[in-house]
Amino acid sequence: MRVLVFQHIACEHPGIFRDFMAEDGIEWQAVELDEGEPIPDLDAFDVLVSMGGPMDVWQKDEHPWIAPELAAIREWVGESRRPFLGFCLGHQLLAEALGGEVGPAAQPEIGIMPVQLTESGRRSPFLDGVPEEFLCLQWHGAEITRVPEGAEVLAASPACAVNALSYGGHAFSVQFHVELTPTTVSDWGEIPEYAKALDAALGEGALPRLDAEAAANMPDFASLSRTLYRNFMTKAVSPACV
Repeated sequence: MRVLVFQHIACEHPGIFRDFMAEDGIEWQAVELDEGEPIPDLDAFDVLVSMGGPMDVWQKDEHPWIAPELAAIREWVGESRRPFLGFCLGHQLLAEALGGEVGPAAQPEIGIMPVQLTESGRRSPFLDGVPEEFLCLQWHGAEITRVPEGAEVLAASPACAVNALSYGGHAFSVQFHVELTPTTVSDWGEIPEYAKALDAALGEGALPRLDAEAAANMPDFASLSRTLYRNFMTKAVSPACV
């Protein structure tokens, strides 16, 4: 099995999912789209993953790689119906690629916050074994404002109605972050856009507090990450790759 990862900034990589793939002997290749790396031949891969980033879906002029990525996701998910997993920006790109809409969030979500499963989420094989309410790291100022036709909302929060999506039995995405490692918060805090948003949401000097809170919750985060990874690989990827 080969996994293609679309990255939009070097520090937003698959995180703990790299460990899970290594354990399973899965090869993966990252393409740093923001650095001008081209999208390779999609036929060489079995799974497509799209990570987060500080840019927004609608900034196509500032980031000319966004349009080709949307086209690739549309082909992969909508036409070929192959396994896809999206995180944060990747979640929003999935929605837009399939005909949904993304816009500025009415209330940005930044911090360790609760997310609740919807009725569809409670039935979803992707979220099998996930508590009906759980804490996760949020760090986004944009959100899906219109869900694509045929997609299901799997999770929501008071500030964001679309915190997880599914499309068919092969494409899943989350607005929140489950790829965390012990250095994620501090690494992201070095990104000017993220640092500015963090201070605006939680007050100046919030980074050490958020880092400590994330560290305290890291065992639960890692457990959630492993559950979602395993669900995706066994319920979405394996049937498609048989």
